Amino acid sequence: RARHAVEKESADTAFNRMTTTYIDVAEASSIPPGHGRTVNVQGREFAVWNVGGRYFCIDDLCPHRGGPLGAGSMKDGTVYCPLHGWGFDLQTGICSARPDRPVKTYLTRVINGQVQIQL
Repeated sequence: RARHAVEKESADTAFNRMTTTYIDVAEASSIPPGHGRTVNVQGREFAVWNVGGRYFCIDDLCPHRGGPLGAGSMKDGTVYCPLHGWGFDLQTGICSARPDRPVKTYLTRVINGQVQIQL
């Protein structure tokens, strides 16, 4: 029985790898360290931020009043909404003012100079 469980887990892992889709969203050089911007992908908006050469992606819409998080400011890995200052941790999406109102985070990678997000 244990062997079957391990085989099933391996099959699930392989399936997840096959269904993972990364989409090009921006040239890495177009988002300097400490900056972010809003990108539109498949009719949805995302905020992509460069933190010391590492790229992070979250939903662009602030859950408070719908402010564009890609147009916010960033300090120490936290993005602040330009409308009312709610802060969101780029790694976790957790809101410092309201932990019950996080934003979704997305995996990122850079391939051939292109920032990609996993959808």
